[in-house]
Amino acid sequence: QVQLVESGGGLVQPGGSLRLSCVVSGSIFGRAAMGWYRQGPGKQRELVADITSGGATNYADSVKGRFTVSRDNAKNTVYLQMDSLKPEDAAVYYCKARLGPGYVYWGQGTQVTVSS
Repeated sequence: QVQLVESGGGLVQPGGSLRLSCVVSGSIFGRAAMGWYRQGPGKQRELVADITSGGATNYADSVKGRFTVSRDNAKNTVYLQMDSLKPEDAAVYYCKARLGPGYVYWGQGTQVTVSS
């Protein structure tokens, strides 16, 4: 059974940093494309960043230059380093693993609050 568990969310002041982690149980991690999504109050869930099994990355325009996605296949973990955080980055952040059509798994989410 595949499980994704996010951690690292919390309260941070504008301009601050947080690092989110997502640990994936099961044997799929090395083959999975991993993504970070977020959903703010009253908003649709949106892609923040993703990383292929080969390490290619992609970012939403709103976070380019501030966020960095990475993965450690030995630890079955994907990270999202978030720097220069803004109030509009506040949201619940979700981790997603995708093996292919119909094989998509989500974590439970971790709250990020950006406020002074």
